[in-house]
Amino acid sequence: MHLQVYPMVEFPAIDTSHLNILNPYPDKPRLTFSSSGTFKLTVFSDLHYGENPWDDWGPQQDVNSTRLMRRVLSSEKPDYVVLNGDLITGENTFRENSTTLIDRIVAPLNEAKIPFSSTQGNHDNEQNITHLEEIRREQRDSYLSYTRTAPPGIGGEGGEGTYWVPIYEKATDLTPALILWFFDSRGGWSPGSTSAPLPDWVDASVAGWIERETAAMEAGWDSVEKRERGALAFVHIPPHAIENVQKTLNTTINPGLNADILSEGSTQATSNPSSAGKDQPFWDALNTNIKNLHAVISGHDHGDEWCAREPSKDVIFCFDKHSGYGGYSSPGWSHGVRNIVFPSADPSRGLETWILLEDGQTRARVTLDENYGR
Repeated sequence: MHLQVYPMVEFPAIDTSHLNILNPYPDKPRLTFSSSGTFKLTVFSDLHYGENPWDDWGPQQDVNSTRLMRRVLSSEKPDYVVLNGDLITGENTFRENSTTLIDRIVAPLNEAKIPFSSTQGNHDNEQNITHLEEIRREQRDSYLSYTRTAPPGIGGEGGEGTYWVPIYEKATDLTPALILWFFDSRGGWSPGSTSAPLPDWVDASVAGWIERETAAMEAGWDSVEKRERGALAFVHIPPHAIENVQKTLNTTINPGLNADILSEGSTQATSNPSSAGKDQPFWDALNTNIKNLHAVISGHDHGDEWCAREPSKDVIFCFDKHSGYGGYSSPGWSHGVRNIVFPSADPSRGLETWILLEDGQTRARVTLDENYGR
């Protein structure tokens, strides 16, 4: 048999140097989907460490919360963990030791060697603690933390915790398959002796930042590898548009605890009537610019754990599960986490999500896909 030999053709190398600006973690391991092709997140919300440190009851709640974290991390073995706000009950802390509570919160994650990110909540901004101080302490405490601060001028007063985290299908991929977005909804009080209320919404400056970041991602990544990538967003206080969604819930489509009636202070920009709608620039930019957004996930309202489709933006919203033993609760609410599983890196595939209680019970299992809530 005669073999025809063709001259070797050299293809020009792909210049990937411009992707460095889209790699916010050059000194950390790339986060990837598992070897089985899935990606599992476990979300702890409203841990509220530091409650009532002056009596026996308060410190015991922290012991209980740490126990829950260790049990869940051991049983669920997630690929990634999100701490979705109100890590600390800041109004109960003392200035001299408030950030040391972060040491206790991240300890179970360090022990389990699981990477994680956090958002901050309204109780994390108080006279003796700030979002920025918590972030810096967390970064100091754990190499596994992927939490970052927003660029200068983004996020407004008390809103430093806005950023994104890339997740790759494989460590060798040039571009990510999934982007986790984290937004700082602020709230609480400014620090110091002149402490005053802070705005309880994602600052309007974040809207322009979203537009610029997504444009840079498309220009940079798509020039190297044209692919669809998924997105998931976390923000502690729910957007104000979610208040109307609660009025239309169906227990079959939207299972889960629905014990907190959303009203003044339950969602962004509702604590003061003069602030109504001030989270709209963020909400518009989020849904206009972030493609393949699977869901927006919030905590804040401890008695709610449902998912639903928000009709004005045609986007799915889910509440977390109140994880911490600190913070308000009621008999029967229990404590636990929200689990979220991406079955593959294909953004057209739906997500599986459910509530897991500390005792191992599960509830409110739904598939978040194109058909959900329609």
